[in-house]
Amino acid sequence: MDVEYHEEYIYNSRGVQIFTCRWLPFSSPKALVFLCHGYGMECSNFMKGCGTRLASQGYAVFGMDYEGHGRSMGARCYIKRFDNIVNDCSDHFKSICGQEEYMGKRRFLYGESMGGAVSLLIHKKDPAFWHGAVLVAPMCKISEKVKPHPLVISLLTRVEDVIPKWKIVPTKDVIDSAFKDPIKREEIRCNQLIYQEKPRLKTALEMLRTSMNLEESLQEVTLPFFVLHGEADTVTDPEVSRALYERASSTDKTIKLYSGMWHGLTSGEPDNNIEIVFSDIVSWLDKRSSCEDMKSIHQSILVPEKLNVMASPVILNGKKQHKTRSHMKYICGWKSRGTCHDSAM
Repeated sequence: MDVEYHEEYIYNSRGVQIFTCRWLPFSSPKALVFLCHGYGMECSNFMKGCGTRLASQGYAVFGMDYEGHGRSMGARCYIKRFDNIVNDCSDHFKSICGQEEYMGKRRFLYGESMGGAVSLLIHKKDPAFWHGAVLVAPMCKISEKVKPHPLVISLLTRVEDVIPKWKIVPTKDVIDSAFKDPIKREEIRCNQLIYQEKPRLKTALEMLRTSMNLEESLQEVTLPFFVLHGEADTVTDPEVSRALYERASSTDKTIKLYSGMWHGLTSGEPDNNIEIVFSDIVSWLDKRSSCEDMKSIHQSILVPEKLNVMASPVILNGKKQHKTRSHMKYICGWKSRGTCHDSAM
């Protein structure tokens, strides 16, 4: 299905020129989806596949390049304050929601990697405003495997305001680690809008502090969400998504781990894997994009949580196991009957 694509430059509250774009269906949209891209990424090219896929399914999709990212102005990939990104996105997204043609439409956040942290923080600014979030391999907790020693953090913090923009933080090649398909990997590497140098000192510390603060407040997440993660992801640990799922206060929450898939679930996997991922995303959104659908979901959530009923077998760590209904809630996130994809784990 063809979709409309539009670009526009706006100015944020600090007077910086920001690139925005949108993918629209030709009919009235089912709902609104707002994209939050990952660290160093951009929307117009890198997230084009996401925008067109969702728009072709009837959603109005909106994106923006953060300050210093992609086609927006500002020092390349320099994050002086993470709150600036959150506030810019929140202000722009809410301005769209207030437009006459979109009033009354349900509103969803969509965040990939660092964009997952942006989405969660947008939600925390106004918890009642958003109707749900899709979180793809979100950055919302620092894995114990890579968490820096407190002394290292203390040392870097002492010099961050002296050399904030220095590109001195050692890091492995994220593109090599994130995107499995070699052809897609090279296409991404050739995208000149993507930042591929070492992280700046201030940027790295802002991301670290944001992740640590989110980790301490995961229980404050209350909106419906669908968190997806590749089990073979080495960029953000799948345990991060498990922690979000287990600790969030949301009553409607779903987790799905994809066996053998890497970090770039929506852009770096073979085509058949990407189709599977987007089919799951669209299915989740479709069930929450109308008031009638939400009524049925809320009714299913009222089913008692601890039913000692044997469920159909699922695959966990390569072994087929029978799980009780209460364990199926862990996989699906709904206290409901028959809502789980048994192949999820």
